[in-house]
Parts: sequence; C-alpha cells; structure tokens
Amino acid sequence: MNKGSEKIDSIVSQKRIKLHVFEPSQRKIWTVVGLGEEYWIDPESEYCSCPGYYFGNLNGKNTCYHLDSLKIAKKENQFETIVFSDDEFSDFISGLISDL
Repeated sequence: MNKGSEKIDSIVSQKRIKLHVFEPSQRKIWTVVGLGEEYWIDPESEYCSCPGYYFGNLNGKNTCYHLDSLKIAKKENQFETIVFSDDEFSDFISGLISDL
C-alpha cells in the first residue's frame, strides 16, 4: 500500500470527511479534517482548498487525496453529517475563509 492509499484509508476509516447541512435551507458543505487544518471540498467542481490541490494543479494533476477520500467515503457511507441552523451559515463560511 502506498502512502497516498494509507492517507485515504485513514481519512475514511476515521470519518474525517464531514458533511455540514444547514437547515431548513438544506445547503451542504463538505470538509475534510486534515492534520491540524480543515479543508473545504466541492465534489461537483472537484475542488479542494488544500495546498496539495493547488500545487498539484500547477503540475498537471487534477485531484488530491482529499477528493479521492471523499469519493470513497460517500461510496461507503463513511462520513459524519453535522446539522446546523441556517443562522450559523455566515459564521461557518467566515471560519472556513479565515482558515484559507
């Protein structure tokens, strides 16, 4: 097993992929909890806010192990769903942006 596979297995098995659902609007935001940081993931655009995604794109790669982890976590239903109120949405987004 290579290092990338080990990272993916660790993320999925530890349920470090999070689906944040805001109610009643049903807005959804996916994140992955990394080592000391949390990254935003957009599965529809195949985007991740991690540095590896950014620098990988500069080198011709189109994904990162966080996106690969998300695909597996969704397939195996190995993610945590966290429900918030719509009133918490702007604070949540502000927190994500400040982490970037």
